[in-house]
Amino acid sequence: MLNYKQELAKKLSNMTNIDVNELESYIEIPPNSELGDYSFPCFRLAKELKKAPPVIANEIKENLGKEEWLEKVEAVGGYLNIFVNKNYMAQNVLEEIIKNKENYGRSNLGEGKKIVIDYSAPNIAKPFHIGHLRSTVIGGALYKMYQFLGYEVIGINHLGDWGMGICRTLAGYKMWKDEYDFSKNPIQSILAIYVRYNQIEKNDPDFKKYAVEELKKLEDGDEETTKLWKWIIKISLEDYQKIYDLIGCKFDSYNGEAFYNDKMDRVIKELEEKNLLVESEGAKVVMMDEDIPPCIILTSAGTTIYATRDLAALLYRIDTYHFDKCLYLVASEQSLHFKQVFETLSKMGYEEYAKRCEHIPFGLILEKDGFTKR
Repeated sequence: MLNYKQELAKKLSNMTNIDVNELESYIEIPPNSELGDYSFPCFRLAKELKKAPPVIANEIKENLGKEEWLEKVEAVGGYLNIFVNKNYMAQNVLEEIIKNKENYGRSNLGEGKKIVIDYSAPNIAKPFHIGHLRSTVIGGALYKMYQFLGYEVIGINHLGDWGMGICRTLAGYKMWKDEYDFSKNPIQSILAIYVRYNQIEKNDPDFKKYAVEELKKLEDGDEETTKLWKWIIKISLEDYQKIYDLIGCKFDSYNGEAFYNDKMDRVIKELEEKNLLVESEGAKVVMMDEDIPPCIILTSAGTTIYATRDLAALLYRIDTYHFDKCLYLVASEQSLHFKQVFETLSKMGYEEYAKRCEHIPFGLILEKDGFTKR
């Protein structure tokens, strides 16, 4: 397809005898389309051509000549505003699409580069929620676009497969499994158990102890509890896969929160070795620059949190994929969290990788009962 910017630079080069690549670098896209499709500031040529910018702009306008792709040129002060012929552009694009078909727009821009995309990330033991759909759709679209541009793409579904939420389900299942039918729609029965457990705990906070016991069993590798936990993950993924198949979304890794349980010690050790951990109100934190609150690594109870786990995941992805870019498709409410995580990674000595990390935020979805998560 015709590169209008290059064509314009060639014509300007023929008229001024200035290097075509230099001139192409000067061409801008105006902030307002009413000012043209391209804009050329003639101020940069004043010294070399020994003329005032408005004079240069008018001379170029008068001498550009007619081109099929060029609709009109306006000289405004020291600027040239260039308008592309939209009919010509449309015809040009359609011809290219007909010629290249499904390969239209494909390139090798990303050849030899890797991009990690963290998206979807539903919570195990619950049906796929519309709140996760934005992350899934946007992440899936980016996966395909980067792949189309020649990048090696690694799609990661960072499942919410650990913590008190799933342990409430485990405890409830062991108590009430005989009261539910898991043969037709097991994920809905699992959800019913989770809701029931939460309702009881809301009225009786001591009920939480049963979920805590299940978490301890999971951490200790109890065979029965681990088997049940894996089964719940399995039926959850089978339910999610229906959505993924429907929208054409794929993943290369399903390493969720649980995968990093034995990898967080490295984060704490590196932070301690580099004297980055500071005690604050009983917690261990990393102080941030500017006006960002400290990043909590260990709570006052000595437990790890999301930041610890996300840093462990980043170190694993650095070692495993040596990525050129790592994208996180997560709701805008987590913007501060990712600023803290990326800055902590930089302070740990991974500045180049920290620069390659990017949080791509999006809004939440409003429902009758409030905002959905992620």
